[in-house]
Amino acid sequence: MIQIKSAENESELKGILELQEANLFQNLSPQEKSEQGFVTVKHSLEQLTAMNELAAHVIAKDGDQVAGYILAMTKASRAVIPVLVPMFEQFDQLKVDGKPISALDYLVIGQICVGKNYRGQGLFDRMYAEYRKKFAGKHEFGITEIATSNLRSLNAHHRVGFETIHIFRDAIQEWAIVVWKWKDLPSRSDKDS
Repeated sequence: MIQIKSAENESELKGILELQEANLFQNLSPQEKSEQGFVTVKHSLEQLTAMNELAAHVIAKDGDQVAGYILAMTKASRAVIPVLVPMFEQFDQLKVDGKPISALDYLVIGQICVGKNYRGQGLFDRMYAEYRKKFAGKHEFGITEIATSNLRSLNAHHRVGFETIHIFRDAIQEWAIVVWKWKDLPSRSDKDS
C-alpha cells in the first residue's frame, strides 16, 4: 500500500535524492527523456532539508522506498538553491489574473517525480491532491516552470488543473510557466484593504 505523506526525516529526503538522481536530464537517454519525462535540477541534502523545514515536501512511500515526490518551495526558500533564483525573478515579472505574482502568496512546486516502477498508477494525481490539501489554505496558488520539451510532464500538469501563463527561452531550452490556482485571487482593492 503506497502512502502519500509529508517528508519527515533524513531517510525520506535521501530517498527523494535517489529518485531524483535516477531521473535527471543528463542521466537519461534521449528516448527516455522524450517518453518518460525528466527532472532538471539536482539538489543537495542540505538544500532539501532547508526547503523541507519551511514547507514539507509531499512524498509517495512504498514501505521504506520513496516512490514519488513533489518538492515545496516558499518565497523564503528562494535563496536556498542559487540556480533557481532566475526562476523566481522571472515569476516577479509576471501577473496572474492581472495581479503581479510578486504581490501574491504562492508556493513553488520545486520539482515532481514518480519512480519508473510506479508510473501509470495514479501517484502523480494522488500526490498533487495531497499537495493541494496541505497548502491551499496557506497559499493562493502553486507555480512552477516546465521544459516545453518535457511533454509528459506538461500534459500531466495541465490535466490536474495547471494553466500555462508564460513561455520563454533561456540559454538552454524553452520553458512554460504554469500556475494551479487554489482559490479565487483577491481583487486589487481587496488585497490593499
